Amino acid sequence: MKKANPEAAEDSRLVELVRGGDVGAYRELVEKYQSRIYAMVCGMVRDREEAQDLTQDAFVKAFQNLDRFRLESSFYTWLYRIASNVSIDWIRKRKRRNHDEFDEGIAARESGGEINPLHQQQSPGKELERNRLKDRIFDAMETLTPEHRQIILLRELEGYSYKEISDVMGIPEGTVMSRLFYARRKLQGLLKSDMEEAV
Repeated sequence: MKKANPEAAEDSRLVELVRGGDVGAYRELVEKYQSRIYAMVCGMVRDREEAQDLTQDAFVKAFQNLDRFRLESSFYTWLYRIASNVSIDWIRKRKRRNHDEFDEGIAARESGGEINPLHQQQSPGKELERNRLKDRIFDAMETLTPEHRQIILLRELEGYSYKEISDVMGIPEGTVMSRLFYARRKLQGLLKSDMEEAV
């Protein structure tokens, strides 16, 4: 017999309360998951302000469609899928508006102006090289399709298993493996050619 997940059971209890008219219970779900959803959306869209708006949109959309949520499923997985779709829609619309748009200030904003004490011990040259590498990785990520970018983030940032990624994206595990292989190979190829050009 499968052991019940206490977190999933608590989420289902809160969902039932919301369906019964207790809107305050939804606030608990928002507070519980907003930072994780925001981190994923920010990784997808690479714009902090847009990520905040899109995270809110995802929670509103989830609230409006709460009657479609199956209580035996994971609320977080369901919410994550909604937030992923909202992010992918935004990326596609932005590309249609301006295919060449690129935010040069994203790397500078990501640090929030704070200096990590570990970085203070390293030479400015090493720090500069680290920032260049981070920029190259982000630039390479921009060239991936939204679906491939999402799968890289789920695996590398969230640490999800193939099964969990399959559940979130609603695709078979075999498709997860092939997409992940393709996305990693493309990233490696882009980074390799970029490094060769820099030499």
